Amino acid sequence: MAYDHNVNLSEVHAPVQANIIIRSQASKNTGKSNTTQKAATKNVVSRNGQRIDIDRLTGFLQGITRQSSTQKCARSVRLALESAGARFNGHPVAAADWGSTLQKIGYQKINLAFDRPKKGDIYIIDRNQSSRYGHIAAYSGKDWVSDYRQAGYAVYRTPNVKYSYYRLAD
Repeated sequence: MAYDHNVNLSEVHAPVQANIIIRSQASKNTGKSNTTQKAATKNVVSRNGQRIDIDRLTGFLQGITRQSSTQKCARSVRLALESAGARFNGHPVAAADWGSTLQKIGYQKINLAFDRPKKGDIYIIDRNQSSRYGHIAAYSGKDWVSDYRQAGYAVYRTPNVKYSYYRLAD
């Protein structure tokens, strides 16, 4: 902004003191160019042309720190996917109904791989006696996360829980 006369901006725009800190990225420079650093981010392009950025997806998941469920797992995973670039023309409400939607954005249904999950993997638990909506969670690279940070993938203690497992196609 340019002013023709002296103006004390803190009096005009901010009646309280505001401290602004500008941090330089120069000290964090690893010697690689920005284009090289951006290329390290894993993007997957789906059949419908959407790009899913795994690092953004897992970054969103890592920001979820709750230790107990809010019963909004599908919403939470949807927001994580949208933060990574996924776009939906309508989406299911129930977690158990997300399989075909995941496949439309580039996920493939694979055999269960809980012993070797990859960043961005998603599992769905079908409706059961514990939940009429089922459950959905994604792997952050460290933890399984839905609307809370789970202790593991087995969130229901009921027998005969049916899992479906999805991974982004390379």
